[in-house]
Parts: sequence; structure tokens; C-alpha cells
Amino acid sequence: MNKRHFIQTAATLATWAAFGSAQAQTALKFQLDWRFEGPAALFLQPAAKGYFKAAGLDVTIDSGNGSGGTVTRVASGTYDMGFADMAALMEFHANNPDAPNKPVAVMMVYNNTPAAVLALKKSGITKPADLNGKKLGAPVFDAGRKGFPIFQKANAVSNVAWTSMDPPLRETMLVRGDIDAITGFSFTSLLNLEARGVKAEDVVILPYADYGVKLYGNAIIASPKLIKENPAAIKAFLTAFAKGAKEVMANPAGTIGTVKERDGIINVALETRRLQLAVDSVLASPDARKEGFGQVNPGRLSLMASQVSDAYGTKTRVDPKAVWNGSLLPSAAELNVLPPAKK
Repeated sequence: MNKRHFIQTAATLATWAAFGSAQAQTALKFQLDWRFEGPAALFLQPAAKGYFKAAGLDVTIDSGNGSGGTVTRVASGTYDMGFADMAALMEFHANNPDAPNKPVAVMMVYNNTPAAVLALKKSGITKPADLNGKKLGAPVFDAGRKGFPIFQKANAVSNVAWTSMDPPLRETMLVRGDIDAITGFSFTSLLNLEARGVKAEDVVILPYADYGVKLYGNAIIASPKLIKENPAAIKAFLTAFAKGAKEVMANPAGTIGTVKERDGIINVALETRRLQLAVDSVLASPDARKEGFGQVNPGRLSLMASQVSDAYGTKTRVDPKAVWNGSLLPSAAELNVLPPAKK
């Protein structure tokens, strides 16, 4: 074989090897719960570092417009997997008992809901009891607003009046004094208030998790069709995700660039803070350390199912066993991803 023929043959073999490798990759469409903000680094890091690809996956990650939409799109088959609020998933199950493809949570990521009540210090609100008789505001689909009856019951809050608005107006109306307090994700609304000229020290935050409401937050969800047909792909995804998430939690500032690559107009400093707040409040929370990253406590999940059924007024009761499948989680060693506890 002459040198030229050898080079041509080698090139052909390399092409076929690349083609075969591409063919072997399992394509997965994944939708986030929201825009490409700080916490999206949890998913963009393993993608950027090639962890999904090394696991035999071709993962496409798209932004979302709310957990409800993500659950619906996975249910419809438009997406294979997604990132969504556990309460939104429960609501879908209970309101669509006959839906053929109800998504299932396969890994807990936000061990505590990020939902909180936020107010300005000048309002005099410092504790849940101060909300009695006050005017609260949030979009109708806001997770904190929908779960507020649980917070209300746990803290004996009464006589609250609600004002509805589109998400961009929530913090603006609070700053203007149109409402006394808002509900929202703590790490989103706090930074939105700062962007409107409010200093962090002038904001009062009442996190649901600190006031008797132990709801789970966002989980990775998958379609039952994928669970049945290719459970190995889900396990591979979760293992690669955990590897990337460990790097993100250990070094938020060093991994936020993956978000910038997807949305070039983000404020890097702001989104780094948002990511760090998420790590501290819901990812590496005391509850997450106690239960283990990715896991759920069956008793706590059952209580949440009952609370969501009542607070959301669902058509049927939520069945906790139907919304969770932990059989595809990585090993305990692979789930050992939380950073050291802060002293």
C-alpha cells in the first residue's frame, strides 16, 4: 500500500468511526424551567465539559418559561426530560389523571423550595404574622403564590388580599408601594429588587423553608416512555449531571461562563450571585445534607403531596408514589457532590 492510499484509507476509517460514534449517541431533548440564568450552569457545565457526550448522549438544552410549561412539554413528548418544580409536577398528575404520559421526577435538585415572601423593611414586615391584612402580589402561576395557603396555615396568617401581574412588574410594584409584599423565588426576586435600586439590606426575606413549609423544589423529570424504553440513558444523564453539578457548586464563579455562552447579554456578576444564592439556600441546604443530594424522604414527599392537593385544589389527590422514581439515581459515591458546609 503506497503512502497516498494509506492516508486515504485512514481518513475513510476515521470518518466512519466518527459516524459510528455519532450514531451511537442517544439524542435527548431537555427543557429548563426558566431562562438561561445562574442556576442553568448546573446543566450547561456537564454539556460544555463533554460529560453528556462521554456518557453516550447527545443532549439539547433549551430555556423554559415556567415549570408548568416544562411539565406539559415533557408530557406531550416534545421533550424527553426537563427541570421543574415538584409542586407543578404533582399538580399536573392530580389534574390530569388520565393523561397517558405523565412525567416522573427522577432526581431531586432543589431539596427545598426557593419560594419566599419578600417585603421592604420600611413596610414594618419582619415576620409572617405581620402579613395579616396586607396586600400581596405575584403572577397567578407563581409557585410561591400557589403554595401560599401552606405557608399561611403553618404561620396563622389571615386576611391577605392578592394583586396579580405579569412577572416583570412584580418587583416594580413592590418598590412603588402598590403592594406590601410579594412571593417569588428568593434568589430571583432579591436580585430583581436590587436591579430596581433597592439595597439587599433593605429587603426582608421570609423563606418558606425557614417557616415550617418543607416543600421540595425543582427536580429533574423524565417521560415514562423514556423510563420504560431507555432507562440506561436516564441513568447516564443523571450521572453526568451530578459530575457537572459538583463542579458548579464548588466553583460558581468559574462555571458561570457556560451560561454566558448560551446568553451573551447576561450580567455575569449578577448571575454568579444568583447561582451562589441558589447553592446556599436550596442546593446545599441542611435538608439536602441530611437526606442526600438527589434523594427524597418518603414521609416528607407524602406530606407535600397532601399539602399540594389541598392548597392547589386539585381534581384528584396527589399520589406520592406516582410522581417519584428513584431507581435510576447514580451511586452514593457519584451523588456525593455537595460542597463542604459553611461554618
